Amino acid sequence: MKLTVTTFVSLDGVLQGPGGPEEDRTDDFDLGGWLIPYADAGFGGIVVDWISDADAFLLGRRSYQLLSSHWPNVTDPNDPIAAKLNTLPKYVPSSTLTTLDWANSHLLTGDLVEEVTKLKAQPGQTLQVHGSGQLIQTLLAAGLVDELRLLTFPVVLGKGQRLFEAGATPAAWRLTGVKSTDAGIIAHTYTYAGTPALGNIVITDGQEELVSTQDA
Repeated sequence: MKLTVTTFVSLDGVLQGPGGPEEDRTDDFDLGGWLIPYADAGFGGIVVDWISDADAFLLGRRSYQLLSSHWPNVTDPNDPIAAKLNTLPKYVPSSTLTTLDWANSHLLTGDLVEEVTKLKAQPGQTLQVHGSGQLIQTLLAAGLVDELRLLTFPVVLGKGQRLFEAGATPAAWRLTGVKSTDAGIIAHTYTYAGTPALGNIVITDGQEELVSTQDA
Protein backbone atom coordinates (compact mmCIF):
# COMPACT_ATOMS: atom_id res chain seq x y z
CA MET A 1 0.00 0.00 0.00
CA LYS A 2 1.04 3.56 -0.63
CA LEU A 3 1.35 5.60 2.58
CA THR A 4 -0.47 8.92 2.26
CA VAL A 5 -0.62 11.79 4.74
CA THR A 6 -3.72 14.00 4.81
CA THR A 7 -3.48 17.03 7.04
CA PHE A 8 -4.71 20.59 7.44
CA VAL A 9 -2.15 23.41 7.64
CA SER A 10 -2.23 27.17 8.02
CA LEU A 11 -0.34 29.44 5.63
CA ASP A 12 2.60 29.37 8.03
CA GLY A 13 2.53 25.58 8.25
CA VAL A 14 0.78 25.05 11.60
CA LEU A 15 -1.22 21.83 11.91
CA GLN A 16 -2.07 21.94 15.61
CA GLY A 17 -5.68 22.05 16.80
CA PRO A 18 -7.51 22.78 13.53
CA GLY A 19 -10.91 21.47 14.62
CA GLY A 20 -11.65 23.13 17.96
CA PRO A 21 -10.33 25.12 20.95
CA GLU A 22 -9.84 22.03 23.13
CA GLU A 23 -8.54 19.68 20.44
CA ASP A 24 -4.86 20.18 21.29
CA ARG A 25 -3.75 22.76 23.85
CA THR A 26 -0.16 21.50 24.04
CA ASP A 27 2.24 24.34 24.99
CA ASP A 28 -0.77 26.54 25.82
CA PHE A 29 -1.92 26.71 22.20
CA ASP A 30 -5.02 28.91 22.28
CA LEU A 31 -5.91 29.24 18.59
CA GLY A 32 -7.65 25.90 18.12
CA GLY A 33 -10.53 25.74 15.68
CA TRP A 34 -8.90 27.82 12.95
CA LEU A 35 -10.24 25.72 10.05
CA ILE A 36 -13.93 26.02 11.01
CA PRO A 37 -14.68 29.40 9.32
CA TYR A 38 -13.42 27.99 6.00
CA ALA A 39 -15.10 24.56 6.06
CA ASP A 40 -17.28 24.90 2.97
CA ALA A 41 -18.84 22.26 0.70
CA GLY A 42 -15.75 22.20 -1.48
CA PHE A 43 -13.62 21.30 1.53
CA GLY A 44 -15.89 18.38 2.39
CA GLY A 45 -15.84 17.16 -1.18
CA ILE A 46 -12.04 17.06 -1.30
CA VAL A 47 -11.84 15.13 1.97
CA VAL A 48 -14.40 12.60 0.71
CA ASP A 49 -12.51 12.22 -2.56
CA TRP A 50 -9.20 11.64 -0.81
CA ILE A 51 -10.56 9.12 1.67
CA SER A 52 -12.25 7.09 -1.07
CA ASP A 53 -9.13 5.06 -1.91
CA ALA A 54 -8.32 4.14 1.71
CA ASP A 55 -7.76 0.49 2.59
CA ALA A 56 -6.50 1.14 6.13
CA PHE A 57 -5.69 4.00 8.50
CA LEU A 58 -2.62 4.76 10.59
CA LEU A 59 -3.45 7.18 13.41
CA GLY A 60 -1.55 8.78 16.26
CA ARG A 61 -2.97 8.32 19.76
CA ARG A 62 -4.46 11.81 20.05
CA SER A 63 -6.07 11.70 16.59
CA TYR A 64 -7.39 8.20 17.20
CA GLN A 65 -9.05 9.25 20.44
CA LEU A 66 -10.53 12.35 18.81
CA LEU A 67 -11.94 10.44 15.82
CA SER A 68 -13.19 7.53 17.92
CA SER A 69 -15.21 9.90 20.10
CA HIS A 70 -17.29 10.95 17.10
CA TRP A 71 -17.37 8.64 14.09
CA PRO A 72 -18.71 5.45 15.73
CA ASN A 73 -21.85 7.50 16.48
CA VAL A 74 -22.35 8.24 12.78
CA THR A 75 -24.26 5.18 11.61
CA ASP A 76 -25.58 6.36 8.24
CA PRO A 77 -24.29 3.73 5.76
CA ASN A 78 -24.35 6.38 3.02
CA ASP A 79 -21.90 8.65 4.84
CA PRO A 80 -18.67 8.05 2.86
CA ILE A 81 -16.31 9.10 5.65
CA ALA A 82 -18.08 7.15 8.41
CA ALA A 83 -18.31 4.07 6.18
CA LYS A 84 -14.55 4.05 5.72
CA LEU A 85 -13.50 4.96 9.25
CA ASN A 86 -15.93 2.63 11.02
CA THR A 87 -15.18 -0.48 8.96
CA LEU A 88 -11.59 -0.41 7.72
CA PRO A 89 -8.57 -1.43 9.84
CA LYS A 90 -7.16 1.31 12.05
CA TYR A 91 -3.60 0.97 13.35
CA VAL A 92 -2.48 3.00 16.35
CA PRO A 93 1.14 3.14 17.55
CA SER A 94 1.13 3.88 21.28
CA SER A 95 3.10 3.14 24.41
CA THR A 96 0.33 4.36 26.72
CA LEU A 97 -2.87 2.81 25.37
CA THR A 98 -3.59 -0.81 26.30
CA THR A 99 -6.98 -1.34 24.67
CA LEU A 100 -8.80 0.08 21.65
CA ASP A 101 -12.60 0.02 21.61
CA TRP A 102 -13.33 1.26 18.10
CA ALA A 103 -14.21 -1.64 15.79
CA ASN A 104 -11.32 -3.08 13.75
CA SER A 105 -8.66 -1.11 15.66
CA HIS A 106 -5.21 -2.59 16.22
CA LEU A 107 -2.51 -1.43 18.62
CA LEU A 108 1.08 -1.23 17.34
CA THR A 109 3.60 -1.71 20.14
CA GLY A 110 6.74 -2.73 18.24
CA ASP A 111 9.31 -0.66 16.36
CA LEU A 112 7.30 1.92 14.40
CA VAL A 113 9.39 1.82 11.23
CA GLU A 114 9.25 -1.98 11.10
CA GLU A 115 5.53 -2.07 11.84
CA VAL A 116 4.66 0.51 9.18
CA THR A 117 6.94 -1.13 6.62
CA LYS A 118 5.01 -4.38 7.13
CA LEU A 119 1.68 -2.56 6.74
CA LYS A 120 2.82 -0.94 3.50
CA ALA A 121 3.73 -4.37 2.15
CA GLN A 122 0.12 -5.53 2.47
CA PRO A 123 -2.10 -5.46 -0.64
CA GLY A 124 -4.31 -2.42 -1.21
CA GLN A 125 -4.30 1.14 -2.50
CA THR A 126 -3.50 3.45 0.41
CA LEU A 127 -2.63 3.33 4.08
CA GLN A 128 -3.81 6.77 5.21
CA VAL A 129 -2.61 9.01 8.00
CA HIS A 130 -5.01 11.77 9.07
CA GLY A 131 -3.98 14.50 11.51
CA SER A 132 -1.44 12.87 13.85
CA GLY A 133 1.23 15.60 13.73
CA GLN A 134 3.95 13.86 15.75
CA LEU A 135 3.40 10.59 13.91
CA ILE A 136 3.66 12.38 10.56
CA GLN A 137 7.00 13.90 11.50
CA THR A 138 8.36 10.50 12.53
CA LEU A 139 7.18 8.91 9.28
CA LEU A 140 8.69 11.72 7.20
CA ALA A 141 12.02 11.40 8.99
CA ALA A 142 12.03 7.67 8.25
CA GLY A 143 11.25 8.21 4.56
CA LEU A 144 8.02 6.22 4.75
CA VAL A 145 5.60 8.79 3.31
CA ASP A 146 4.81 8.31 -0.38
CA GLU A 147 2.29 11.11 -0.83
CA LEU A 148 1.31 14.33 0.95
CA ARG A 149 -2.29 15.54 0.70
CA LEU A 150 -2.31 19.02 2.18
CA LEU A 151 -5.25 21.34 2.72
CA THR A 152 -3.85 24.84 3.25
CA PHE A 153 -6.13 27.39 4.91
CA PRO A 154 -5.85 31.17 4.40
CA VAL A 155 -4.88 32.01 7.96
CA VAL A 156 -1.57 32.78 9.69
CA LEU A 157 -1.29 31.60 13.31
CA GLY A 158 2.24 32.50 14.31
CA LYS A 159 2.56 29.69 16.82
CA GLY A 160 1.80 26.00 17.28
CA GLN A 161 3.22 22.73 16.01
CA ARG A 162 4.22 22.90 12.36
CA LEU A 163 4.21 20.19 9.73
CA PHE A 164 7.89 20.80 9.01
CA GLU A 165 9.77 21.88 12.10
CA ALA A 166 13.41 22.99 12.19
CA GLY A 167 15.63 20.00 11.48
CA ALA A 168 13.14 18.25 9.18
CA THR A 169 14.69 15.72 6.81
CA PRO A 170 15.44 17.32 3.41
CA ALA A 171 13.21 15.90 0.67
CA ALA A 172 11.88 16.80 -2.76
CA TRP A 173 8.18 16.53 -3.58
CA ARG A 174 6.52 16.56 -7.00
CA LEU A 175 3.21 18.42 -7.29
CA THR A 176 0.61 16.05 -8.79
CA GLY A 177 -2.67 17.86 -8.12
CA VAL A 178 -4.18 21.21 -7.09
CA LYS A 179 -7.74 22.16 -6.20
CA SER A 180 -9.27 25.19 -4.48
CA THR A 181 -12.52 25.99 -2.70
CA ASP A 182 -14.70 29.10 -2.63
CA ALA A 183 -13.57 29.78 0.94
CA GLY A 184 -9.93 29.96 -0.14
CA ILE A 185 -8.65 26.52 0.86
CA ILE A 186 -5.96 25.13 -1.47
CA ALA A 187 -5.59 21.36 -1.74
CA HIS A 188 -2.17 20.18 -2.89
CA THR A 189 -1.13 16.62 -3.63
CA TYR A 190 2.61 15.87 -3.65
CA THR A 191 4.45 12.65 -4.49
CA TYR A 192 7.80 11.91 -2.86
CA ALA A 193 10.63 12.58 -5.31
CA GLY A 194 13.77 11.75 -3.35
CA THR A 195 16.45 14.12 -2.13
CA PRO A 196 16.33 17.80 -3.12
CA ALA A 197 17.92 18.86 -6.41
CA LEU A 198 20.38 21.74 -6.03
CA GLY A 199 21.61 24.34 -8.46
CA ASN A 200 23.31 27.66 -8.97
CA ILE A 201 22.93 30.88 -10.98
CA VAL A 202 25.87 31.27 -13.37
CA ILE A 203 26.42 34.57 -15.21
CA THR A 204 28.22 34.25 -18.53
CA ASP A 205 28.69 37.28 -20.80
CA GLY A 206 26.04 39.11 -18.82
CA GLN A 207 23.47 36.34 -19.23
CA GLU A 208 22.05 34.46 -16.28
CA GLU A 209 21.86 30.67 -16.54
CA LEU A 210 20.35 28.28 -14.05
CA VAL A 211 22.64 25.28 -13.65
CA SER A 212 21.72 22.11 -11.80
CA THR A 213 24.53 20.84 -9.61
CA GLN A 214 22.76 17.86 -8.11
CA ASP A 215 19.83 15.79 -9.32
CA ALA A 216 17.08 14.54 -7.00
